[in-house]
Amino acid sequence: MVSVLIMVAIVTITPSNADTGNNCDSSYPTVCIAPPPPDLDCKDIPHRNFQVQSPDPHKFDDDEDGIGCEKK
Repeated sequence: MVSVLIMVAIVTITPSNADTGNNCDSSYPTVCIAPPPPDLDCKDIPHRNFQVQSPDPHKFDDDEDGIGCEKK
């Protein structure tokens, strides 16, 4: 009797900066940032220069140009 061992690998590929969680605010579609509360500031998150859509509850886009936490 010949035994055959079959191994199956399931790989999940997740975009590194896409909105992948259930607790991600849709105002920030390219990064996962939780909706308030708490209110977050740029100093509280690692992301810079990311897309922001209205309503921007955390106010990451001060100049309303669609880019959040711009490096100055």
